[in-house]
Amino acid sequence: MKRVFRIPELLYFHNGRLPVPKSFIMNPTTVSTSVRYFSSEEVSKAALLDLYGQFADKWAYAEVRAKEDLVVKVRLFRDELIRNVNDDESSSFEDFLEVEGWNLFKMYSDGAAMIEVLKLLEYDPHLAIRVFNWRRKKEDNTRPMSSEEYAKGIKIAGRLKNVNLAVEIFLDATFKRKRNTSTYNALISAYMYNGLSENCQSVYRDLKRDTSCCPTSVTFNMLISIYGRRVLINQMEAAFQEMKDYNIAPDLTTYNNLMAGYLTAWMWDDMENIYRMMETGPVRPDLNTRLLMLRGYAHSGNVEKMEEIYNMVGPHIREKQIPLIRSMICAYCKNRYINRVKRIEELMLLIPEYEYRPWLNVLLIKLYADENMVDQMDRSIEEAFHRNTSVNTVTTMRAITSNYFRNNAVDRLARFVTRAGDSGWRICRSLYHGLMMMFASQKRVEEMEQVLVEMGKYNFTCSKRTFYILYKAYSEQEQGYQNKFYRVLGLMYKHGYGVRP
Repeated sequence: MKRVFRIPELLYFHNGRLPVPKSFIMNPTTVSTSVRYFSSEEVSKAALLDLYGQFADKWAYAEVRAKEDLVVKVRLFRDELIRNVNDDESSSFEDFLEVEGWNLFKMYSDGAAMIEVLKLLEYDPHLAIRVFNWRRKKEDNTRPMSSEEYAKGIKIAGRLKNVNLAVEIFLDATFKRKRNTSTYNALISAYMYNGLSENCQSVYRDLKRDTSCCPTSVTFNMLISIYGRRVLINQMEAAFQEMKDYNIAPDLTTYNNLMAGYLTAWMWDDMENIYRMMETGPVRPDLNTRLLMLRGYAHSGNVEKMEEIYNMVGPHIREKQIPLIRSMICAYCKNRYINRVKRIEELMLLIPEYEYRPWLNVLLIKLYADENMVDQMDRSIEEAFHRNTSVNTVTTMRAITSNYFRNNAVDRLARFVTRAGDSGWRICRSLYHGLMMMFASQKRVEEMEQVLVEMGKYNFTCSKRTFYILYKAYSEQEQGYQNKFYRVLGLMYKHGYGVRP
């Protein structure tokens, strides 16, 4: 005998029982009195799946609405809380928590409200920890704190650099049997934030010994980050292998942390291998991944590949990536590349004035000198003088002199040499030699001789090249310098220089 199903009664299938959705309920005013029966063969699996799907959508929608409602309530509570904190009366803050806080938190016994409040107060960890400590004091058997609340408190204590408080909260969670992987991870995070890598490893060993807990991807991501920052590449790779031994799939954070570790160790090939693997694997690179690659190529001086990545992420580079921008400029300055000056000037526009760095200014001076751009070089030099930046490298000073010499800018060079000496820049003999040659080429002999006086102020004696410049300058004069010419010639023979440079 076939089993039949009648609508709108409850629909039975085997031993299961499913309520009929409203769309299945017939309206007696519009439907005939005849009742239709369905055989069991007509009720297909697809129909049942459709039923489940309808209810699943409604349940998911209800969860979303509940979450949105929670967020709205918490934001209103946060705003009112901040207003009470700014109140002159210190008791108003406690009174507000006693009334409004308790009313809010008791509505969510799973701690969701407290966790959301602490998330919204991350920008002010001092206020967040006050709220958390009040919640700890108010905890009782009817409203116990959840493990996630304890974990959030541990992280906030770490951000406040109060490691002892973080440990105290962790031990409190342990005593009340709320310790789980989240609290372990939070304590590792607190230690990591305060640079206590040995403590992080100690907590991880405790986690592995705890039979009720198991490491997660968050645990290994933090370990990989810690080892990478300390350039402990072997330990970093061992942590990555252990992660796979636990059958934990690496996520985007895992690969980004690996790349950051290889970048810190200047292991460019390994960094690039991770990136290529991500491009072809299930975990695709994101903006942070490509920014890491951009930084790696900049530090390694691989300008072509740096350009390739920059063309992909260029519009996303903003003020938050100022160190990355400076690294790119440094790479362009140190490597010959087409249109590098244009690229550098585009990047310089992204750096605000308060982010000025003396070493970057010196690099730009050298760049403009090498590119024979005397006006741009002058502007960078003027900025260096204005900001009391001094140049201490002979190569940069010689590059400046050569640029002025190539552009026959003798007066600019004379003014620069004087200001550089007064400002404590690295003065070298080649500056004076270049200036003497330029004065001599323009028949300005008196000014050339004055350069010798300036050289004496810095204890530069006449070298073979100095005598040759004087010899050539006096020999090319028409009249009135024969005595000086023969005197220089005699000094050259006296020192054994002859008449060749």
